[in-house]
Amino acid sequence: MITSIRKRGSKISPAQWFMVSVMVVNAGNYAYNLILGRWVGPAIFADVAVLITFLLVLSFLAMTIQLLCAKFVIELPIEKIENFKLVTYKYALLTGGAIGIGCMLGADGLAKIFQLQHAYVFYFFGLGIPIYFVMSVSRGLHQGKQEFLALSQSYLFEMLGRLIITFLLIGFSIVDPTLAVVIGILLSFILGLFPNQFSVRSIKTTSVLSDNETTLIYKFLLITALYEGTQIIINNSDILIVKHFFEHKEAGLYASLALIGRVVYFIIWMLIMVLLPKVIQAKKDGGNPQKILKDYIKFILILTTSLITCCYLFPETIITLLFGEDYISLGYLLYKYALATSLFALGNLFVYYFLSLSEYKPVLLAMLFGVAQVVLLIIFHNSLAQVVHIQIGLMFVLLIGILIYYFRAIHFSKVHTKPK
Repeated sequence: MITSIRKRGSKISPAQWFMVSVMVVNAGNYAYNLILGRWVGPAIFADVAVLITFLLVLSFLAMTIQLLCAKFVIELPIEKIENFKLVTYKYALLTGGAIGIGCMLGADGLAKIFQLQHAYVFYFFGLGIPIYFVMSVSRGLHQGKQEFLALSQSYLFEMLGRLIITFLLIGFSIVDPTLAVVIGILLSFILGLFPNQFSVRSIKTTSVLSDNETTLIYKFLLITALYEGTQIIINNSDILIVKHFFEHKEAGLYASLALIGRVVYFIIWMLIMVLLPKVIQAKKDGGNPQKILKDYIKFILILTTSLITCCYLFPETIITLLFGEDYISLGYLLYKYALATSLFALGNLFVYYFLSLSEYKPVLLAMLFGVAQVVLLIIFHNSLAQVVHIQIGLMFVLLIGILIYYFRAIHFSKVHTKPK
């Protein structure tokens, strides 16, 4: 399918095709959530939203692996890339297996914390984690090599598999909705493996990288893992905290609000996927990474402004069209949540930019605000409005801090590049 489209539209570059395909994937994932929300109602959707949130948490962990592969497949010497690939597959499989076992062992506790009726759903998650991590290595290799057609195919297979399998299971009443969702997630991981570069010989491969190369990899892995953990906290802690402290219906209403408000984040994530290898390559070739960043910022500012304006002017219309009248009571908070998400997404773009340049101070700043969000939401959660207002304040201050760092970095760079 992708090959035939490429032949007919040769003027479309692989990167542009990737952006189009990821927009399709995001639309499919969005439709998946919207249909679930309408189908099962607010109370059951609160349980389903926990599973979807765990999927997002897992995706951020996997993104650490993907970014690692994307960065070092560009920076390492050509003769060491094959060994790097095999060793990364090996450790991704082992790490995913360890986390998966931990998820299974803690299934009962997790079900109790988030008020889920069935603990067995976490067994399915545990089985899927090593598969997802292996898939992420393959995606990172494609991303670093800018093989965007193969990368697109993996995302499309995963999205279509999850959507079709889940709705077949629910539509024919084969299993409980929560079980249908988690089975769909597990099987979609398997479908997302294709096209895959995994080899069984990876398990027995020993690294041949130098001590300096290994140190750089571990440093980037640690910092990126910390930042992805921060994103997990900032992006998902509000839903999990609301699920814990509020009643089922209120938690379901908030989950629908969050889903609408996060549109901009998923689009910016798509741009980051293309931005990161371009920035790394520009730095390697002695180019100007700032010019690449500025082009992306212009588009994002137009996007976020448009989204917030629409949510402010037509909240009830948007919610009714997407979820139905049962969810309309929180319409007054929609533009505020969109604002909080837009502030975070814009700051996130800058942090990934610095990550690709191996500058890590903005990551530490984001981590601080991630912890602050959890602490403040646990202490202050008298109403859903208060939950949203706290996030707006934190994300605004975080963005200001990152912008100050960015402009100071530009000034410092100009001072040290002036001809003597």
